[in-house]
Amino acid sequence: MHLGWQLGYPEFYFGEAFTGMHAAAEQEDKTEKSVVTPGPLPPARELLAELLLDLNRPSEAFKEFEATLTKEPNRFRSLYGAAKAAKLAGDRSTAQTYFRRLLKVAERADKPERREMAEARSGAQPE
Repeated sequence: MHLGWQLGYPEFYFGEAFTGMHAAAEQEDKTEKSVVTPGPLPPARELLAELLLDLNRPSEAFKEFEATLTKEPNRFRSLYGAAKAAKLAGDRSTAQTYFRRLLKVAERADKPERREMAEARSGAQPE
């Protein structure tokens, strides 16, 4: 699914990519997560949020990341995405909150120097 929307845009297929990702997110919201999932799959709503971020629509992306975190709390990519979306939307306070949450979730991470963690440490600091 992730590859499909990446191939479908930015060329003239944004409408199709957005419609497909939105439909997948809505359908996924209506189903329970299977206990036999073959590994960690990114939630469709998180992928939709990333698509919206790539299209410079951070306010919409933020809402989708929040929806993902409601269903899957403390998910690294969604916490980072929500922080980044809030920052890009000009909401520094909310960005700081999400960066701090990300730092708390990953305080014992095996790769503390990930790019996202460096940005979170910087973004969590008061001005």
